[in-house]
Amino acid sequence: MSSTTADRTIPAAWPAWLVGELRSDHAGETGAVRIYDGILAFSRDPAVRDFAERHRATEQGHLDLLEDLLPRAERSRLLPIWRVAGWLTGALPALFGPRAVFATVDAVETFVDHHYRAQTERLERERILPEIHALLERCREEEVHHRDEAREAGAGPAHGPVLRAWAWVVGSGSAAAVAAAKRI
Repeated sequence: MSSTTADRTIPAAWPAWLVGELRSDHAGETGAVRIYDGILAFSRDPAVRDFAERHRATEQGHLDLLEDLLPRAERSRLLPIWRVAGWLTGALPALFGPRAVFATVDAVETFVDHHYRAQTERLERERILPEIHALLERCREEEVHHRDEAREAGAGPAHGPVLRAWAWVVGSGSAAAVAAAKRI
């Protein structure tokens, strides 16, 4: 009988810092799926909807990978909060149009690029777990693609004081969510 993520434990070879990082990654990918759900709930723009549907599928793939990797007992207990926060992070800008949506995705994915990069660099430095390094690097590269596509579609990073402020809130909120998810 094979073990499921619901009944298995973290391998002893995994350092505690990595378990916290994977917990935050799982929480982040949960929120990312919900960001695109929020966008799709309100946007009627065909280009935005196409963008959101394609990238939601990628984020769901990342979430599935992390759910296969991280036992249920190690996941963030704050997932209900991350689901609501993610949905609002997508829904609110969708009410304001494509530029707001693309600026939001740019801000989120810029943060995620740095977050995943820090993890892959630490795995490289410690010369451990190359299979997890490869998985996280693949996720990071796909997130960078999302960011770059959002920048191209939205004509660059957030412009104007309101969009810049919103991008700051999104980036700061992402950092706070990661800090909490690593521990809880």
